[in-house]
Amino acid sequence: MEPLVLLNALATRLLFVLHSLVGVWRVTEVKKEPRYWLLALLNLLLFLETVLTLKLKRGRGYKWFSPAIFLYLISIVPSLWLLEMHHETQHCNSQSEGMTQNTSSREDFNRSLMSSEQTNGADDLIQTARVFVGTLSTVCEKVWTLGLHQTFLLMLIIGRWLLPIGGGITRDQLSQLLLMFVGTAADILEFTSETLEEQNVRNSPALVYAILVIWTWSMLQFPLDLAVQYVVCPSSVTARGFTSLFFCQYSADLWNIGISVFIQDGPFLVVRLILMTYFKVVNQMLVFFAVKNFLVVVLQVYRLVVLALAVRTSLQKQSKGRKGEDNCSVQPAESGLLPRGWESNSREGSAIPLQTLPVTSDDCPPTP
Repeated sequence: MEPLVLLNALATRLLFVLHSLVGVWRVTEVKKEPRYWLLALLNLLLFLETVLTLKLKRGRGYKWFSPAIFLYLISIVPSLWLLEMHHETQHCNSQSEGMTQNTSSREDFNRSLMSSEQTNGADDLIQTARVFVGTLSTVCEKVWTLGLHQTFLLMLIIGRWLLPIGGGITRDQLSQLLLMFVGTAADILEFTSETLEEQNVRNSPALVYAILVIWTWSMLQFPLDLAVQYVVCPSSVTARGFTSLFFCQYSADLWNIGISVFIQDGPFLVVRLILMTYFKVVNQMLVFFAVKNFLVVVLQVYRLVVLALAVRTSLQKQSKGRKGEDNCSVQPAESGLLPRGWESNSREGSAIPLQTLPVTSDDCPPTP
């Protein structure tokens, strides 16, 4: 096993576990119940996946799918759900009060640092760590939740970059996938931040659940590598018809279209339209991103039609080419030329005159 592959595999999964534990810690701080530390047990699935990957794949990734990212989603998404549903803490206090708390906490932290520099004892280090954690706890919960959302999306992109690639994807395809993830993550973050901040949305728990379900559904595209995996179609696929050739030749494009229409832009458009029409939530950014989602869906459908027409044109050209070859193979018999045996007999008897007809087919090459 290569040392760099082992280092990347272990370091990435360790970052996933640490970020998941931070999310669980925030849930226990908000709920004031230690039982929520049981959510940390979900990381055991990631530990089991790490052991199996190191043993069976020697640290390399899998084709088409990334189990490490999928299990990271399982470990962090429940914590974010609980933080978003605990909407009592989603509203910050006044700015002056928050600044006073932050200033006092910063003074305590600086004082603890000065005392630790003087004594350099283990107890002082523990006290410094406690003050640092206390300083983080005074940060507004709304800021904490937004920060977890942001770091969560960044971890997905950086983690997918650091994870060792498998045999089914190249470096070029990985770079394309990461660029797609950057744009996807920005749209997802905008979707959650603009919708869940509305007071009309917070007043309807069912709508909050629906938005979180759509958000979770959109996250399922990150473990998939199908949008950049191109398949080489064998020659036998052409004989099977339009459907087989279409799905084989444009498999990556079809996955990209399906993910956009059914996992991200389509559901986001439906939610935004419901907010504007039923809940009367209208603002400039909501209208802009609704129009953006609509244009993306329309363009993806247009691209689907273009790909279908391209496959149809290709099949028509191939069928015309086969007909031209068949005409060329039959042309000598129709031109009046006789086989050599008949020609020799006709020369001996001089009874059968030979008459050569001109070749009229433009598709056939001239016979030498």
